Amino acid sequence: MPIHIVIPDDYQLAAKSLQALKNREGFEFTVLGDIKKSSLVENYFNEAQALILIRERTIVDSAFLKRTPNLKIISQTGKLARNIDIDACTQAGVAIVEGSGSPTAPAELTWLLIQASRRKLVTSVNAMKLGFWQTEMGSVLNNQTIGILGYGKIGKIIAQYAKVFGMTVQVWGSDRAKEAARNDGLAVPKDRQAFFSTSDVITVHQRLVAKTQGNISLEDLSLMKTDALFVNTSRAELVCENALYKALLRGRPGYAALDVYEEEPIYDSNFPLLTMPNVLCTPHIGYVEKNSYESYFNIAINNVIRYFQGDSSHVINL
Repeated sequence: MPIHIVIPDDYQLAAKSLQALKNREGFEFTVLGDIKKSSLVENYFNEAQALILIRERTIVDSAFLKRTPNLKIISQTGKLARNIDIDACTQAGVAIVEGSGSPTAPAELTWLLIQASRRKLVTSVNAMKLGFWQTEMGSVLNNQTIGILGYGKIGKIIAQYAKVFGMTVQVWGSDRAKEAARNDGLAVPKDRQAFFSTSDVITVHQRLVAKTQGNISLEDLSLMKTDALFVNTSRAELVCENALYKALLRGRPGYAALDVYEEEPIYDSNFPLLTMPNVLCTPHIGYVEKNSYESYFNIAINNVIRYFQGDSSHVINL
């Protein structure tokens, strides 16, 4: 009997077309869409011996594990995050392994959002479809200041993009991030207040951990310029709950571009941020890109195969 691997919450059913899933002798794959909408989920979960999770879409806790009595291993695409209750998995005897990913696709999506927001691309395109001509006046990035909050792999790529576009780059974050930025010849403002108040664009690239959760406050955002742009393609929970919405209503910052939200997926067209004309929203597609998916899934599947072949050296909890 083949080992049954289930891939839940693949909203686009994109995994079905990946080469990473092909020619895997001894393994059978079931790709599920939004598990909250599928009536056949329980049958597949009951048979699942392995799960491959797409980033943090699926929440695995003790209640979830009761639905997967034959589960042996969870393979996370990318790094482990808070969607998995490690203690609950350990108590249930379910192994956890994690993978890695590329920063390229999220970085490119971030830059796309910055450019599209600054040039008001989407509203101009939509207006033209309705028969209007040149309804918007955007602004260039050249000679503006971009503030990068967090200076890891993605933040460093954004800094490179910004330099090419003639922007002044400044960085804020942990002591490590600030020191790395100085070593790369980038500006580090005298304090956090100066970072938020002098940046024309602020883009967030921090990891979500206990120390960073909610670390961007309403007070921080209220320091931004009235024509400044706040971009978040990292994690919504890095911002205090409702702080961005309140700040936008106050007019500081003047604009936002978002790819992440506290509750996902969002199907409600009346979601408050979606209704604001000065906010550009995308449905968490930063990492949703063909080459990235091939890499994510190839690593995740190989991790499962290693486990069932008797190699548990990469298991992080048992």
